[in-house]
Amino acid sequence: MTHPFQAQLVFCTCPDEEVARDLAKKLIEQRLAACVNTLPGIHSMYQWKDQVCEDTECLLLIKTTAEQLPALQTAIAAMHPYELPEIIAVPISAGLPAYLDWIQASVKDFA
Repeated sequence: MTHPFQAQLVFCTCPDEEVARDLAKKLIEQRLAACVNTLPGIHSMYQWKDQVCEDTECLLLIKTTAEQLPALQTAIAAMHPYELPEIIAVPISAGLPAYLDWIQASVKDFA
């Protein structure tokens, strides 16, 4: 079942659990995300500045809306310790309607 607004699942890697928790808390407090799951202990291998790198990182799974995505990206880029943080958004095409409604209600701008 599709929903009338577009929920997003955003992937973002962090160098460790402390950074991940701090970033997640700030995104929630700023109402840019409804929920952030942290998955510690992922192994990342990537190309960076002409070198193959390997690191243990923590992956954030961030639930937000398409409307809040630009502000979320700006906030992550400003707070993240990486020179080029991973910020990849995937549309949530379907889900439990009540959960999707909760995402939307949680990231509304109440200012």
